[in-house]
Amino acid sequence: MTGPKVEIDPSALGFDAERLARIDRHFARYVDDKKLPGWHAVVSRRGQVVYSSTYGLRDVDAGLPFETDTVVRMFSMTKPVTSVAAMMLYEEGAFSLKEPISTFLPEFADTPVYTGGSYLKPVVEPQTEPIRVWHLLSHTSGLTYGFHNTHPVDAIYRQAGFEWGIPAGMDLEACCQAWAQLPLVFQPGSEWNYGVSTDVLGRLVEVVSGQPLDEFMRQRIFEPLGMTETDFWVPESRADRFARLYVPHPVTGETHLMPGTAAADHRPEMLGGGGGLIGTAHDYLRFAHMLLNRGELDGVRLLGSRTVDYMTRNHLPGNADLEAFGRPLFAETTFDGVGFGLGFSVTLDPVANRVLGARGGDYGWGGAASTAFWVDPAEEIVGLFLTQLLPSSTYPIRESLKTLVYQALVD
Repeated sequence: MTGPKVEIDPSALGFDAERLARIDRHFARYVDDKKLPGWHAVVSRRGQVVYSSTYGLRDVDAGLPFETDTVVRMFSMTKPVTSVAAMMLYEEGAFSLKEPISTFLPEFADTPVYTGGSYLKPVVEPQTEPIRVWHLLSHTSGLTYGFHNTHPVDAIYRQAGFEWGIPAGMDLEACCQAWAQLPLVFQPGSEWNYGVSTDVLGRLVEVVSGQPLDEFMRQRIFEPLGMTETDFWVPESRADRFARLYVPHPVTGETHLMPGTAAADHRPEMLGGGGGLIGTAHDYLRFAHMLLNRGELDGVRLLGSRTVDYMTRNHLPGNADLEAFGRPLFAETTFDGVGFGLGFSVTLDPVANRVLGARGGDYGWGGAASTAFWVDPAEEIVGLFLTQLLPSSTYPIRESLKTLVYQALVD
């Protein structure tokens, strides 16, 4: 299978082709300066690809080029997929958004809440508000990530073996049981904090549907949308197209291979709904176009149109943005003027965000290896960027790409 190719003259859809070429020049410098190994950028409008370009290498040591069908780790770009899976079940009446997750995951009924002390001797209190389904979808549950390094509870997660990975031998059910014993950072619903909420949501999908998460996604999302190269692992048939994972050298800053990277050549024990998917630009563009079409693509409908509209509104209390309501974010940019919906960040005010965009209302997310996507319903634009550099906070890639796309729009 090949990846996205330009399908139409960009000028027919309001883009200046010469201005779009600035994307190539800008990101080529990242590769030439050894800041990125390679990349693939795609822009579509009204469902047609107006720009698709690659540069650099997917495997620097082997000299293999980054191509349109290169397979990459999506990391947190898994989260919107898991959120769609959960909302498909919500539409069927399987649960309400207000429902405590302990109805399905009883281990979370008594999860304590941190109030003070150190990571060695935390002071905790009972939940005054239970974790509800919408808290998982909106990252207001109080769950966290060990790699944040901003709160004593983050250190408690690390001490329990949850930093960039998980303890050996644990599946998703076991992880949830372990997380349920660790303190929440705050009372559910009172703040925003990026964490394992979507992994727990993936477990909720498993319990409610009676299927493993990968099986549910394959049958209900990937196969219907024609996403034939997305999964939680990489079979031998596409292993030769799998990009290697890179990090900046601690001294020179130049790209070098991340040591100890898992091969991903078999189905993992832990199906991470928050970051486990591996796939291609073709597949993720299909997913994004389904969202742009408000739940439908090529005659296949996954969600009702109003459900997508609802998911992509700001669900933070008082219509607050992430800077006002959220904890310090693991990102390369600030989030002024950006709220959060059910599985997506949502631009509330492009002026406050200080990034060139359209009228606001676009939504999307990114992954730890500097990947990103967004959907702009007003302009009918999808932007997608794939590379493999950890962490995503290294360079302002998403901000730059968005600026370069919108400056090329001239209609």
